[in-house]
Amino acid sequence: MTFTVRWPDGKVDDCYSPSLVMHDHLTAGGTYAVEDFLDRSLTALATASERVRVKFGFACTSAMATSDQLRASAAAYAPGQLVTVLAMHPPLPASNPQETR
Repeated sequence: MTFTVRWPDGKVDDCYSPSLVMHDHLTAGGTYAVEDFLDRSLTALATASERVRVKFGFACTSAMATSDQLRASAAAYAPGQLVTVLAMHPPLPASNPQETR
């Protein structure tokens, strides 16, 4: 999946995760302090990489590269500045209460 973020200076980055677990940690349209965003993202990417390791026997180098990318980008900003998650693709399917009947 990909998630698109806008950094405090307006720079926009598309980021990759091998797992939809990002939806458990970030919300499309959500705004986070840089420090909080980085913590949430790195936690989610570590979980995603571990899921790949369990399934295929090796960690996901793409998740690690995204973690490195986010660390490098975040270093340019103060911890309290704001990052916005512009989009997450694919989105989680909308729940339909009638489907559970």
